[in-house]
Amino acid sequence: MGASLLLPSWLLVGALILALVASLPTRGLAHPQRTSITRRYIFNVNLTNVTRLCHRKSIVTVNGQFPGPPIVAREGDRLLVKVINHSPYNLTLHWHGLRQLRNGWADGPAYITQCPIRPGQSYVYNFTVAGQRGTLWWHAHASWLRATIYGAIVILPKLGTPYPFPKPHREVPLILGEWWNADPESIISQALRTGGGPNVSDAYTINGLPGPLYNCSAKDVFRMKVRPGRTYLLRLVNAALNEDLFFAVAGHNLTVVEADAVYVKPFVTETLMITPGQTTNVLLHTRPAFPNATFLIAAGPYVTGAGTFDGSVTAGLLQYLPPPPPPGSSSSPVIPIKKLRLFKPSLPSFNDTSFVTAFNSRFRSLRSSEFQSNKVPLTVDRHFFFTVGLGTAPCPANRTCQGPNGAKFAAAVNNISFILPATALLQAHFTGNGRLKGVYDGDFPSRPLVPFNYTGPPPKNTLVSAATKVVELPFNTSVELVMQDTSILSAESHPLHLHGFNFFVVGQGFGNFDPNKDPADYNLVDPVERNTVSVPAGGWLAVRFLADNPGVWFMHCHLEVHTSWGLRMAWTVKDGPLPGQKLLPPPPDLPKC
Repeated sequence: MGASLLLPSWLLVGALILALVASLPTRGLAHPQRTSITRRYIFNVNLTNVTRLCHRKSIVTVNGQFPGPPIVAREGDRLLVKVINHSPYNLTLHWHGLRQLRNGWADGPAYITQCPIRPGQSYVYNFTVAGQRGTLWWHAHASWLRATIYGAIVILPKLGTPYPFPKPHREVPLILGEWWNADPESIISQALRTGGGPNVSDAYTINGLPGPLYNCSAKDVFRMKVRPGRTYLLRLVNAALNEDLFFAVAGHNLTVVEADAVYVKPFVTETLMITPGQTTNVLLHTRPAFPNATFLIAAGPYVTGAGTFDGSVTAGLLQYLPPPPPPGSSSSPVIPIKKLRLFKPSLPSFNDTSFVTAFNSRFRSLRSSEFQSNKVPLTVDRHFFFTVGLGTAPCPANRTCQGPNGAKFAAAVNNISFILPATALLQAHFTGNGRLKGVYDGDFPSRPLVPFNYTGPPPKNTLVSAATKVVELPFNTSVELVMQDTSILSAESHPLHLHGFNFFVVGQGFGNFDPNKDPADYNLVDPVERNTVSVPAGGWLAVRFLADNPGVWFMHCHLEVHTSWGLRMAWTVKDGPLPGQKLLPPPPDLPKC
């Protein structure tokens, strides 16, 4: 299923959603259930010339689109996405947030569940959308290729199942991203070679467009045209590589109704914060009458670390369509947009952690009889305590490095900086000889080997260990994981993404986690269910999940620079005793290393 190159991908996804949403019922009406169908897509990955900020360059795209084409399906549908790699890069695609039950072969992270698709080769991602509906997204999962290879996934409810909120007049995907005038692959390659930090982006984008606040960008503006007195569903995705982002629409409140494709108890906010990897659905109610004004849609950075960052703001325009002509008139008066008053939102300060803490505390799962979510584990089989943060690696002999104190920047979980293997972990796990052949070790520590004051003065020794270690779990193990930020080099928030599972965020706080006191304040009634969540800077976060999905599942920081430095690890979940609890065999076209 290919998308036209003549229209922006956000227009295409809007048209596809409109066609499918037209069949959504009003709440309370009964409709027959339709059988799920198979949807086929062809993704041609190639180089495309694109101009932004007066810089024309060749970028890697899917089907020549930036952002890439949308995937629109219903819950229960099967998807066959054939990826043909015409680019010069080894690459994979990841379907972010889709659980891929018993089917890690379709998950996508390079050298975790598959070897890359090499130039000139192809691979069919074959998976079913089971038990999920809402907004997710897809992106490249090798090096920094996801800077330009990404797109929306819209999963509509099964036919006959309404939304748990009033049916919107229209649905609009808004994908937030970053733009570099230089080549992102060259940027991260140089940073890893020198050991220093990578250059920051030149702009943020909304649906691939920087907007009017940047020089030489007056025409590259996302415009959302609306009518008075209507409700619009905004499907927000943060596809930025390295920045949390604030988001607001001037003069309009936003009603949050979904997070990471899970319905939440609705709440109203003027501004939201969304980390890389997260999705958030919000309702926007337009004003009852034509306002004689235009409103900026804006996104800008939330930053907690000590390094340099892109402090700019991307903006689009919310434009009200003019009222219909008066009776007896053949046309309505058209007011030039330049003559309309322009309202701008006031985003929080770039380091406003108090706002972010209060905002995140408002998320609660929608636990009703009609829209029942998964159940939070009330008992725990295995407890894990992971430190997440930065560190250093030694500078190679006869080389000058640009990291702290002449070393190289690194990042780690429990002081282990994860090394990608030469073959995919899932293949080694499936054959049962991963440890025998030295692909990985199954002794990832459940807690730091050397405890210290994690949020106090940093220790003098900041060196990390480098290894390929995984956690091994029996099928159906209930897990509690506490993730603790450290002050080594700099306290910083870390958006952690777990593949293959959703988890419940049962607690969070600042300072060092206290296992004797903090669990008493856990929310085990209606905690938010997510696949990506940010560990607060100088604090901790506790999640629970049930390891009911056999395979190998990546967990990593979704700040791409931290992943590149090693803030990543993997969980292996063994097969269960029943046929429906075992990892499926690999497909015949699985790429080879």
